[in-house]
Amino acid sequence: MDGKRMAYRWVPGIRAVTEYRRGWLAKDLVAGLVLTTLLVPQGMAYAELAGLPPITGLYTTVFGLLGYALFGASRILVVGPDSSLGPMIAAVIVPIAGSGGDPAVAVGLASMLALMVGLTMTAAGIAKLGFIADLLSKPTQIGYMNGLALTILVGQLPKLFGFSVDGHGLVSEAAGFVRGLAAGDAVPAAVAVGLMTLSVIVVLQRWLPKVPAVLTAVAAAIAATWLFDLGERGVKLVGPLPPGFPPLTLPHASWSQLVPLLIGAVGITVVSLTDTISTASSFASRSGQEVHADQEMKGIGAANVAAAFFQGFPVSTSGSRTAVAEQSGARTQLTGLVGAALILTMLLLTPGLLRDLPQPALGAVVIAASLSLADIPGTARLWRRRRLEFLVSIVAFLGVALLGVLPGIGVAVGLSVLNVFRRLWWPYQAELGRPHGVPGYHDLRSYPDAERLPGLVMFRFDAPLIFANARVFREQVRRVARREPAPRWIVVAAEPVTDVDTTAADMLETLDRELDARGTALVFAELKDPVRRKLDRYGLTAPLDPAHFFPTLDDAVAAYRARTGATWEAPVIRPG
Repeated sequence: MDGKRMAYRWVPGIRAVTEYRRGWLAKDLVAGLVLTTLLVPQGMAYAELAGLPPITGLYTTVFGLLGYALFGASRILVVGPDSSLGPMIAAVIVPIAGSGGDPAVAVGLASMLALMVGLTMTAAGIAKLGFIADLLSKPTQIGYMNGLALTILVGQLPKLFGFSVDGHGLVSEAAGFVRGLAAGDAVPAAVAVGLMTLSVIVVLQRWLPKVPAVLTAVAAAIAATWLFDLGERGVKLVGPLPPGFPPLTLPHASWSQLVPLLIGAVGITVVSLTDTISTASSFASRSGQEVHADQEMKGIGAANVAAAFFQGFPVSTSGSRTAVAEQSGARTQLTGLVGAALILTMLLLTPGLLRDLPQPALGAVVIAASLSLADIPGTARLWRRRRLEFLVSIVAFLGVALLGVLPGIGVAVGLSVLNVFRRLWWPYQAELGRPHGVPGYHDLRSYPDAERLPGLVMFRFDAPLIFANARVFREQVRRVARREPAPRWIVVAAEPVTDVDTTAADMLETLDRELDARGTALVFAELKDPVRRKLDRYGLTAPLDPAHFFPTLDDAVAAYRARTGATWEAPVIRPG
């Protein structure tokens, strides 16, 4: 591979520059301007959601966009602070830094967390571990996001009503909110501006989607501060932002803090990766692009590393901001670079622009984002389609809601893995017959009138034969062998059997001897060549008898009929 191709592979931003078309410039500039109106308020709001000063959300946005533009593979994917990561970041940092502790300590810990996430994500991309995104199945994703949405909403209600609570977790925060309301802690002016901001966002997003809902709501909230002097009425304001260029700061943490940070970084990496691959796939399919999962991991990793050195916190992709960029005509990552440049310009020239933004308005922005995370229709669809997966979704929801965000992601991943294991442990199994007028051999459950050959049972096991299901396979074959009259041949329709491990191989050898003693032969048909070669390597072909392996079911049936003279018979239908 020459140097140019190597550079394109590792740094896709170089290819983007060399292949840029002049006709894209105007669209990227306009899209960048529109995108900035969303980046600023959401960045500040999601920083507070993570338990950090609002300014860090802007620093994170700027350098997340720069890092991804250089190393990311997608043309228009927008990276930055994310509502789904905010509670996870807070869950990691707050126990270490302490509630109400020094903000500088929390910022330092968040930067180290971003660095760990970035390095973990980059290493996973280099190692081609994109399959990690599959650790969260769709039902567990839905349940996890529903739990996260409820956790965020309840956590932001006190801010929306103008007071704060000391609780951590859904139950304690909900109880604290109710106690605060009962004690009269709510600030009427805060409630008014918070609910007004939330209403404007929801109404505009629902009925006027082309209007920038968040920008309009934030501008209205600032105007309300000026008109009604909300600061004097007990409403907390954002205040002036620190002016100047984001400071270069080395991430730092003590040795005792590294373990909890690393555990949190792994959880954030899994959630961020799943969200990134899902979002990238969705937008790539619309434009006919391919998703390069491993390069996306490197891009998100670079974005996190870049943010880490400028007082940033972990970032991920944003479906809502990417949609805004796409709808505004974005063609390349120049859109994100324009957004980063505009935010830097604001910090350098007009740092006081958002000083009068009410804190309840930021809470409203976060609550609006949390509503978009919830997928109630998806939950209802699971109930209608498959109750077991609905139950999995509910357990994932309860894991987040009752145990917390980080334990919740562990529950979600564990449920996904257990669901896969369950399907391997007890896969679908069927006995086959020959239906009238339908070519081939099919499940007797679907064709109960199918013809059968006396003394022959065709048995299909729809999974690889491994340690987890070897006992299930053995017991099912034994059940068939115990019938009266006993079958002479049990033919395993082995096309779905994609693997046989050593545990299963030992089981097959023992089972074959057991069946031989009963006068029943264990026969295989349609066994894949790679699996057959494994049996050869295990030294299992000879004990099982090479004459008991057939390339197709037709061949096995023909051999059985030639040996026994059996003819096809319709099943006996017993009355009643």
